[in-house]
Amino acid sequence: MVIPARRAAGLSPGGGAVGGRCSGTRPDCPGNEPGAGLTELKERGVWAYGFEAQASQSYLDLDYTGPCALVFGGEGHGVHRLVRETCDQLACIPLHGPVQSLNVSVATAVVLYEAARQRHLK
Repeated sequence: MVIPARRAAGLSPGGGAVGGRCSGTRPDCPGNEPGAGLTELKERGVWAYGFEAQASQSYLDLDYTGPCALVFGGEGHGVHRLVRETCDQLACIPLHGPVQSLNVSVATAVVLYEAARQRHLK
């Protein structure tokens, strides 16, 4: 997980405990500059997928079976422009009916489930 030091909610002790068990952590990533951390990961062969409501491609069309970094923007403002430009692909979670957007934690869970499903099938 890369969490910016500014303009982002911090990681609570409970969230850190869950996050530490469920995902890889990179304490050496430059947390003040998520774009720089993402660039470093891409240099190591990791695909960067950004998720925001305005993207035209569905999250179901992405391949999660290889190394990939998942980038979720904040509610309301999405992924920061510089980080968005660093991503290899942008995707959305198609919604139907009156719901226009998902909480970032819900969106993360939806995408992580699809990634786990694809990796299990592989």
